[in-house]
Amino acid sequence: MMTQFGEERAHVPVFRDRVCQLLAPSLDRPDAVCVDATLGAGGHSEALLRAHPDLTMIGIDRDPDALELAGHRLAHFGQRFIAVHAVYDDIHTVLADRGLDGIDGALFDLGVSSMQLDQATRGFAYAQDAPLDMRMDQSVGITAEEVVNTYTERELARILRLYGEERFAPRIAKSIVAARKRAPITSSRQLADLVRDAVPAATRRRGGNPSKRSFQALRIEVNAELDVLREALPRAMDLLRPNGRIVVLSYHSLEDRIVKRAIAERTVSTAPAGLPMDVPGTEPTFTWLTKGAQPPSDREIAGNPRAASAKLRAARRLETHGNDQETHSHGEDER
Repeated sequence: MMTQFGEERAHVPVFRDRVCQLLAPSLDRPDAVCVDATLGAGGHSEALLRAHPDLTMIGIDRDPDALELAGHRLAHFGQRFIAVHAVYDDIHTVLADRGLDGIDGALFDLGVSSMQLDQATRGFAYAQDAPLDMRMDQSVGITAEEVVNTYTERELARILRLYGEERFAPRIAKSIVAARKRAPITSSRQLADLVRDAVPAATRRRGGNPSKRSFQALRIEVNAELDVLREALPRAMDLLRPNGRIVVLSYHSLEDRIVKRAIAERTVSTAPAGLPMDVPGTEPTFTWLTKGAQPPSDREIAGNPRAASAKLRAARRLETHGNDQETHSHGEDER
């Protein structure tokens, strides 16, 4: 969710035009409802609300600061914009509480926002010295400081390897445990220095900041990001009405794999192999709108370097099972 804190009106969110293009056919309906499951500063929501005068947008975010910022930005849309403080895997509860049993569009812009990265007090960025927090909602949950100072060496190595895909995870974990015996690790700079020193010198000279993967891993652990995503995607797809659309922007391979798997399993028949036709109830329920994971354009990356790792996937809920002509034309893109 790439938006610049304090410059949200001037900054264009990643894939803004493509997101609007993909969601447009489902949001042009009278009284359409769309959920922006990761609202951030509200850039995507603003573009969609402007493009569709009858649209109601429900914006979900666990970060109170983001909700306040987006609330000011989108206040002029009145009752067409509804801000909700929640984690996005509660999407079904959010809708049920508002008497809604379905939606026409769903947008997920995953990861940490530039707004959060640029606020030094949040502790997300390895380039700034700040308390090791990394919670997207600073009112609840375990902090990154607690993780690095209380997890065992084995647990630290596991999350660094699993969530950061860090090949030097054991070395980094050992360094963290040794350092915290001398004094607690309390700042992002302390941690970044520990990671840098634990990584071989040859590796430090290439591939960008060596702390990137470790900070990503800690952030994912603190916010249970992948668990939340695994729960949220099926719930959002279940809520989509016929011909409703889902668009997901991810920023690292772990997220993208989950997105691909969650959608792909609904674009193919669940009938036993070898049957001449689908058994009722086993037909595909979704069709791909994208072929593979779409990267941002060079122009977008030039305007916002943090967009470089973004990938977009989108799908549409089929109107009728087994009879939709688009099932096979797009459904094969991901097989």
